[in-house]
Amino acid sequence: MHILFLSDNFPPETNAPATRIYEHAVHWVKAGHEVTVITCAPNFPEGKLYDGYTNRWRTVETWDGIRVVRMKTYISANEGFILRTIDYLSYMVTGFFGGLLERRPDVVVATSPQFFAALGGWLLSVFKRRPFVFELRDLWPASIVAVGAMRKSMTIKLLEKLELFLYARATAIIAVTQAFKDDLIARGISAERIHVVRNGVDMERFSAAPAPSSMRSKLGLEGKFVVGYLGTHGMAHALDHVLDSVRLLRERNDVAFLFVGSGAAKADVDRRIAEDNLQQATSLPRQPRSAMPELNSLCDVALVPLRNSPVFESVLPSKIFECMAMGVPMVVSVPEGEATGLVRRVGSGVTIPPESSSVMAETIVALEADRPRLKTMRDAGLAAAPTFSRSKQAARMLDILERQSARPSKAKSG
Repeated sequence: MHILFLSDNFPPETNAPATRIYEHAVHWVKAGHEVTVITCAPNFPEGKLYDGYTNRWRTVETWDGIRVVRMKTYISANEGFILRTIDYLSYMVTGFFGGLLERRPDVVVATSPQFFAALGGWLLSVFKRRPFVFELRDLWPASIVAVGAMRKSMTIKLLEKLELFLYARATAIIAVTQAFKDDLIARGISAERIHVVRNGVDMERFSAAPAPSSMRSKLGLEGKFVVGYLGTHGMAHALDHVLDSVRLLRERNDVAFLFVGSGAAKADVDRRIAEDNLQQATSLPRQPRSAMPELNSLCDVALVPLRNSPVFESVLPSKIFECMAMGVPMVVSVPEGEATGLVRRVGSGVTIPPESSSVMAETIVALEADRPRLKTMRDAGLAAAPTFSRSKQAARMLDILERQSARPSKAKSG
């Protein structure tokens, strides 16, 4: 089977969509399938080209057997609505034409969160006369409103119409959470076309026993109880409230906070650390994916925060699975929903209300003083992690794609 996949994120970018697509595709290639990914030059989230890359009209490379076609796009940092929209639209156009140049696939897949990539994928499926599968990673544009990037407006209403248009024309929708599926069913989308394939973790890369490292002493974390936030520093992650927790614990010299990543809120995080003189906080820029297991291993506790919005009740952050595989207990500060339910069911962390700085600070102090409880959560995460292995999730998604590729009917064009 030849799978043609459209995504504007792909390694060496390290965000969740890039990682999921790459790790799934590696398994599909090993299973004997051909995978072509249409993407762009890596630049997320800073909007700056990664070393060794240029923004050319078309370049082709191979990643572990995956054919990667990079098309030229307008490049913008992951902040600001207008420039990012131009970025998305440019990828939709060049990604579509890039796909036209590829031989006819058996199935066309496109991923969100932004739906312009999916629109390009649907158009491509029409021209190639092949099934279109929509991988739903976020309830966009609802999440735009949830983080305060835009208010309800005519533009949002038009994006919602585009959203429903794409749902209606996909032969299958692959949602990353059960809550996403429930939301679509409530809006009239047939349950039979919606499948759930959760995020997962590469069990070979993330383990509880990484190679010995001098990074702890290099970062001044020796003898400290390390609380880490590792990942995209975005508008959705309520990092201003996390920093309020750091400020509340500024007298605890035995507690250190580690922030690793980049994004729209990174500059604000660094500014707050400097202005509030939060000496126990260390901030590092985005790191290579290969460094993340080592960085995770430095943490005694990991933070998983999101803003207090109903939209995020359905979200299941991918870092939850990485923490499980690494045996890192979590403080999950998100709206009550799929993520909190999973963490409580597994027992791999503590759940607290979102945007609750004082509760977060109190929880960190309580966990630092209760090492047996930390061990219990660590062991629970390690035991549960294989259930969410990326190989199992990749196999489930491959089964769905194979069933779609066998369909005799072409993609819906209207």
